[in-house]
Amino acid sequence: MLILLIKTVHILAAVVFLGVGAGVAWTKLRADRSGDLRVIAWAQAHIVLADWLFTVPSALLLPATGAWLVFTYSLPWTTPWILVGIGGYVLAGVFWLPAVVLQMRMRDMAAQALAEGTPLPVAFHRASRQWALLGVPSFACALATIWAMVARWPG
Repeated sequence: MLILLIKTVHILAAVVFLGVGAGVAWTKLRADRSGDLRVIAWAQAHIVLADWLFTVPSALLLPATGAWLVFTYSLPWTTPWILVGIGGYVLAGVFWLPAVVLQMRMRDMAAQALAEGTPLPVAFHRASRQWALLGVPSFACALATIWAMVARWPG
Protein backbone atom coordinates (compact mmCIF):
# COMPACT_ATOMS: atom_id res chain seq x y z
CA MET A 1 0.00 0.00 0.00
CA LEU A 2 2.85 2.40 0.85
CA ILE A 3 4.43 1.88 -2.55
CA LEU A 4 1.18 2.92 -4.26
CA LEU A 5 1.06 6.06 -2.15
CA ILE A 6 4.68 6.95 -3.01
CA LYS A 7 4.09 6.29 -6.72
CA THR A 8 0.97 8.45 -6.62
CA VAL A 9 2.80 11.29 -4.86
CA HIS A 10 5.63 11.02 -7.41
CA ILE A 11 3.21 11.21 -10.35
CA LEU A 12 1.20 14.04 -8.78
CA ALA A 13 4.40 15.99 -8.11
CA ALA A 14 5.32 15.67 -11.80
CA VAL A 15 1.84 16.77 -12.84
CA VAL A 16 1.92 19.76 -10.48
CA PHE A 17 5.44 20.75 -11.60
CA LEU A 18 4.43 20.67 -15.26
CA GLY A 19 0.93 22.06 -14.72
CA VAL A 20 2.00 25.04 -12.66
CA GLY A 21 4.72 25.79 -15.20
CA ALA A 22 2.13 25.87 -17.99
CA GLY A 23 -0.29 27.90 -15.88
CA VAL A 24 2.35 30.43 -14.92
CA ALA A 25 3.41 30.88 -18.55
CA TRP A 26 -0.22 31.39 -19.62
CA THR A 27 -0.90 33.83 -16.77
CA LYS A 28 2.20 35.89 -17.55
CA LEU A 29 1.50 35.95 -21.27
CA ARG A 30 -2.10 37.09 -20.78
CA ALA A 31 -1.19 39.67 -18.11
CA ASP A 32 1.64 41.16 -20.14
CA ARG A 33 -0.53 41.35 -23.27
CA SER A 34 -3.22 43.21 -21.34
CA GLY A 35 -0.88 46.18 -20.98
CA ASP A 36 -2.62 46.99 -17.68
CA LEU A 37 0.05 47.60 -15.05
CA ARG A 38 -2.34 46.58 -12.24
CA VAL A 39 -2.96 43.21 -13.93
CA ILE A 40 0.75 42.72 -14.65
CA ALA A 41 1.79 43.52 -11.06
CA TRP A 42 -0.93 41.24 -9.66
CA ALA A 43 0.05 38.39 -12.01
CA GLN A 44 3.77 38.73 -11.26
CA ALA A 45 3.11 38.58 -7.51
CA HIS A 46 0.92 35.49 -7.88
CA ILE A 47 3.33 33.77 -10.26
CA VAL A 48 6.04 33.99 -7.61
CA LEU A 49 3.57 32.82 -4.96
CA ALA A 50 2.48 29.87 -7.11
CA ASP A 51 6.08 28.79 -7.49
CA TRP A 52 6.63 28.87 -3.72
CA LEU A 53 3.35 27.09 -2.94
CA PHE A 54 3.35 24.48 -5.70
CA THR A 55 6.46 24.27 -7.87
CA VAL A 56 9.06 24.23 -5.09
CA PRO A 57 7.30 21.50 -3.04
CA SER A 58 6.75 19.39 -6.15
CA ALA A 59 10.37 19.90 -7.21
CA LEU A 60 11.48 18.64 -3.79
CA LEU A 61 9.07 15.70 -3.78
CA LEU A 62 10.18 14.44 -7.20
CA PRO A 63 13.74 13.40 -6.30
CA ALA A 64 12.70 12.24 -2.82
CA THR A 65 9.94 9.94 -4.06
CA GLY A 66 11.98 8.93 -7.10
CA ALA A 67 14.91 7.86 -4.93
CA TRP A 68 12.53 5.99 -2.62
CA LEU A 69 11.09 4.11 -5.62
CA VAL A 70 14.56 3.26 -6.99
CA PHE A 71 15.56 1.95 -3.56
CA THR A 72 12.31 0.04 -2.98
CA TYR A 73 12.45 -1.69 -6.36
CA SER A 74 16.20 -2.35 -5.97
CA LEU A 75 16.89 -0.71 -9.33
CA PRO A 76 20.46 0.19 -10.19
CA TRP A 77 21.06 3.93 -10.36
CA THR A 78 22.75 3.23 -13.70
CA THR A 79 19.48 2.06 -15.29
CA PRO A 80 19.36 4.12 -18.51
CA TRP A 81 15.84 5.53 -18.09
CA ILE A 82 16.60 6.51 -14.49
CA LEU A 83 19.74 8.34 -15.64
CA VAL A 84 17.72 10.10 -18.35
CA GLY A 85 15.12 11.04 -15.73
CA ILE A 86 17.72 12.44 -13.36
CA GLY A 87 19.47 14.28 -16.18
CA GLY A 88 16.23 15.77 -17.47
CA TYR A 89 15.22 16.86 -13.97
CA VAL A 90 18.59 18.53 -13.40
CA LEU A 91 18.55 20.19 -16.82
CA ALA A 92 15.01 21.51 -16.26
CA GLY A 93 16.23 22.96 -12.95
CA VAL A 94 19.25 24.58 -14.60
CA PHE A 95 16.85 26.56 -16.79
CA TRP A 96 14.13 27.03 -14.16
CA LEU A 97 16.19 28.43 -11.27
CA PRO A 98 17.42 31.55 -13.11
CA ALA A 99 13.86 32.04 -14.43
CA VAL A 100 12.62 32.13 -10.83
CA VAL A 101 15.14 34.85 -9.99
CA LEU A 102 13.87 36.82 -13.00
CA GLN A 103 10.26 36.31 -11.85
CA MET A 104 11.06 37.84 -8.47
CA ARG A 105 12.82 40.79 -10.13
CA MET A 106 9.87 41.34 -12.47
CA ARG A 107 7.46 41.15 -9.53
CA ASP A 108 9.44 43.84 -7.74
CA MET A 109 9.76 46.05 -10.84
CA ALA A 110 6.03 45.80 -11.56
CA ALA A 111 5.10 46.57 -7.94
CA GLN A 112 7.44 49.57 -7.91
CA ALA A 113 6.10 50.92 -11.20
CA LEU A 114 2.54 50.54 -9.94
CA ALA A 115 3.34 52.25 -6.63
CA GLU A 116 5.14 55.14 -8.36
CA GLY A 117 2.66 55.45 -11.22
CA THR A 118 5.39 54.98 -13.82
CA PRO A 119 5.56 52.65 -16.82
CA LEU A 120 7.35 49.35 -16.58
CA PRO A 121 11.09 49.84 -17.04
CA VAL A 122 12.97 48.52 -20.04
CA ALA A 123 14.65 46.06 -17.65
CA PHE A 124 11.25 44.44 -17.02
CA HIS A 125 10.74 43.72 -20.72
CA ARG A 126 14.30 42.44 -21.08
CA ALA A 127 13.81 40.14 -18.06
CA SER A 128 10.52 38.96 -19.52
CA ARG A 129 12.20 37.91 -22.77
CA GLN A 130 14.99 36.16 -20.85
CA TRP A 131 12.38 34.44 -18.68
CA ALA A 132 10.62 33.07 -21.78
CA LEU A 133 13.93 31.91 -23.26
CA LEU A 134 14.63 29.98 -20.07
CA GLY A 135 11.08 28.74 -19.56
CA VAL A 136 10.67 27.02 -22.92
CA PRO A 137 13.63 24.63 -22.54
CA SER A 138 12.83 24.08 -18.85
CA PHE A 139 9.28 23.05 -19.71
CA ALA A 140 10.48 20.92 -22.63
CA CYS A 141 12.99 19.13 -20.40
CA ALA A 142 10.33 18.48 -17.76
CA LEU A 143 7.93 17.14 -20.38
CA ALA A 144 10.60 14.93 -21.97
CA THR A 145 11.61 13.65 -18.53
CA ILE A 146 8.04 12.61 -17.75
CA TRP A 147 7.84 10.83 -21.09
CA ALA A 148 11.15 9.04 -20.42
CA MET A 149 9.91 7.90 -17.01
CA VAL A 150 6.58 6.62 -18.33
CA ALA A 151 8.12 4.94 -21.37
CA ARG A 152 11.17 3.77 -19.40
CA TRP A 153 13.24 5.12 -22.26
CA PRO A 154 15.84 4.17 -23.08
CA GLY A 155 15.04 0.61 -22.07
